[in-house]
Amino acid sequence: MKSANLQAKAIRAAAIFQQHAISQGEIAAFVGASQAQISRLLGGKIRRSSRLFEEVCLYAERLEGGVSEDMVRANDHLISALTETWDGSAEHAKALAVVIRSLSVLRLLG
Repeated sequence: MKSANLQAKAIRAAAIFQQHAISQGEIAAFVGASQAQISRLLGGKIRRSSRLFEEVCLYAERLEGGVSEDMVRANDHLISALTETWDGSAEHAKALAVVIRSLSVLRLLG
């Protein structure tokens, strides 16, 4: 993902957190990072995506009611997994969707 896109995602996440009055310390505690790391990420000082950055952006997206299509498209790991496993058919797409939706149960257990 290009640096400009990452900075735009960081700015959007920062705005969402500010709108919900969530501090950098609270974000850090939620994702298991330091407040300084969160400050750097939300300040747009990012050149490449990282697991931490994706977790912070996902946290922000959830506050806004869920994960956006843009967030899905920007997730290289998810796109790679789908590319490797999907055979391109509509039937297989439906089966993969069932599997993915069933994984939401794990979120309830965690």
